[in-house]
Amino acid sequence: MTTLGIDLGSRKVKIAALRAGEILWLRDFDTIPFYKSYGGLHKGHLTIDFAALELFQDGDAPAAMVATGYGRNTINLQGARVIPEIQAHVAGARFQTGCDTFTLIDLGGQDTKVARVEEGILQDFLMNDKCAASSGRYLENMAQVLDIDLDELARYADNPVALDATCGIFGESELIGKIVEGHPLPHLCAGINATLVKRVMPMLRRFPQDVLLVTGGVARNQAFRQLLQQAVAARLLMPPHPQHNGAIGCAILASTSS
Repeated sequence: MTTLGIDLGSRKVKIAALRAGEILWLRDFDTIPFYKSYGGLHKGHLTIDFAALELFQDGDAPAAMVATGYGRNTINLQGARVIPEIQAHVAGARFQTGCDTFTLIDLGGQDTKVARVEEGILQDFLMNDKCAASSGRYLENMAQVLDIDLDELARYADNPVALDATCGIFGESELIGKIVEGHPLPHLCAGINATLVKRVMPMLRRFPQDVLLVTGGVARNQAFRQLLQQAVAARLLMPPHPQHNGAIGCAILASTSS
């Protein structure tokens, strides 16, 4: 039996297919092109044309689908059960790591979520969706100011330049000022990564720090992980597929409910 998990993120749409507890494949699409290419207005809702995606061969359609993410409540996914993001991310993290007791931080394109899980049960969680300054969008904007890509930004963690602005917009102006002062690119990049760590720490301090699982697209930033590990007492773990964690969790939950 094949199950499908869909995470409708603000920057990326992630899809995971599972069969017999094994990942068959993972896909991701830029969100806006995805909606433009595969979405259409039907009865007042944006509806996704899964046939046009050609994810499965004829007769091999998934037995169940579960969806989550930024667009879960506004997009019509025919045949899919919709669940909260945190439920999907906890299920995905448990499946990928085998951990049952941990603190989870998920850094997405527009928000950051922190959850506490004990013996496989979600105990509590926090979410920062009011400002993108502690999310992947902040890194994208700052990399654009420096005219570099995210892979280069993720290389630098040493000698970070102090960046104190708490707002992403003001942060761009502050970064430009640091460029004009003559700070080298590696130190500027390290400062950006260190600033993101500083912004998520107040959320992390609310929960026990034994094992810390890091998911979301930002988790692939090696410098961010290095700086975060220096800031916490927990053992830091990243699942094999951090950006697809929510989609994997959806596929797992689809298999248990079908």
